Amino acid sequence: MNIGLFGGTFNPFHNGHLGILKHVQDSFDLKKIFLIPSATPPHKPWINLAPATDRFKMVQKSLHNQKGLFVSDKELTRKGPSFTIDTINAFKNEVADDTQLFLLVGSDAFLDITTWKLKDNIFKAIHIIIMLRGETDNPKRISLFIDEHISKGYTFNKVTCQFCHTDNKKIFICRVPKIDISSTMIRTRIKNGLSIHGLVPKSVETLIQTKELYK
Repeated sequence: MNIGLFGGTFNPFHNGHLGILKHVQDSFDLKKIFLIPSATPPHKPWINLAPATDRFKMVQKSLHNQKGLFVSDKELTRKGPSFTIDTINAFKNEVADDTQLFLLVGSDAFLDITTWKLKDNIFKAIHIIIMLRGETDNPKRISLFIDEHISKGYTFNKVTCQFCHTDNKKIFICRVPKIDISSTMIRTRIKNGLSIHGLVPKSVETLIQTKELYK
């Protein structure tokens, strides 16, 4: 079974997330994708970060009728910063030996991976799917980054769009639809009193209005 792991602040969760996840799910035959809201992001301070419980509920309610998409509270129940390697290890300890785990990351997040805790262990522990948005996002910069900052031992297969290594798990390139929705845009619209209808699932819109988030 192929299982994907997708972490983030989801501040807030929006329709762009859903569109991209469905594309990756179909492209890699992922039977399940677990969305993992972070409790305490370790890499950047968030001034306008909604409470973790509210962000968890946003994701949970949004996935109610989405086949194969689930929310995980692993980073909310674990103490301390939400380090990716700890989450990966937690999942690896629970799944069957024949399960293939895939870490889903956006291209910008991947280019920041050298700052992540025990980043070398990540490449040994789990396959990585790098999501490139639209036709303009250049896979060549990913290749150069891997060669310079991760390992020179990777070889790239242009047909399958994957990097292979003798010691590490595979790294895949996946072009995803360019959806012009972002959490930053949504927070800005709320702050300016503009509608977010159609940008987020209805359940998320209702929760944001009820809790008066991002104002």
